[in-house]
Amino acid sequence: MDMFETYLTKFIDFSINVLVALIILFVGRMIIKFALKIVDKAFEKTSIDVSVRRFLESLIRAVLYVVLVIIICDKVGIATTSFIAILSTAGVAIGLAMQGSLSNFAGGVLILILRPFKVGDYIIDNGSGKEGVVDRIDLFCTVLVTPDNKRITIPNGGLTNSAITNASAFETRRVDFAIGIAYDADINLAKATLEDIGRNDEAVLKDQEIFAFIESLAESQVTVGLRVWVKTEDYWTTYFRINETIKKTFDSKNIEIPFKQLDVHVKNN
Repeated sequence: MDMFETYLTKFIDFSINVLVALIILFVGRMIIKFALKIVDKAFEKTSIDVSVRRFLESLIRAVLYVVLVIIICDKVGIATTSFIAILSTAGVAIGLAMQGSLSNFAGGVLILILRPFKVGDYIIDNGSGKEGVVDRIDLFCTVLVTPDNKRITIPNGGLTNSAITNASAFETRRVDFAIGIAYDADINLAKATLEDIGRNDEAVLKDQEIFAFIESLAESQVTVGLRVWVKTEDYWTTYFRINETIKKTFDSKNIEIPFKQLDVHVKNN
């Protein structure tokens, strides 16, 4: 009879603990939902990217539910210290196994938070030398589309650990030209011609500096430079068009563009 009463008492205590655990589960889920709504409203007031918001909300939800499960296990009578130790060990093992993926994941989060570039920007990864228009930014990789319509997938870990050039960061860009002319050519005429070409081009911004100059004195040519400013989206079309215009105009004005050559002098003794 004493044994029956003992088991009955334990059963009643266990049943009460299970009932309390179910109540904690019900109330805990309601609290978590309420907390997530507050977090979601707080994120809406910030400029954090949607992908980062979703990730952070999922992470907060997972952490809150883990805490809730630990509280319920403790109430039921399951040793939470062993449970936490198992979770910690599993976390370390998973972290070591997915070290590269976690690095890319962390890089993706940093890119989405710091926003060094966005979809539609033309970027150059100075670490790998890859460049193109950003087509998609994922948590693990960034997808670029090259000018010749190839798709490049770059791990975010590499992007965050190298210098990135964002060619679309500003509305305007400077276009630089370097043209070699012969040493006996009229450099003043060449400079004036380049400035006229810049002033007459339809895409060149006339309120910005149009500057022609002598860049260097090379072995077989005088290098004349031209700098103009254009809207970012007009960069390449302007570059190609002005290069062609320079060649045609220099030919019409007899400004020689020399090819690389070597003069040999032979002495008769």
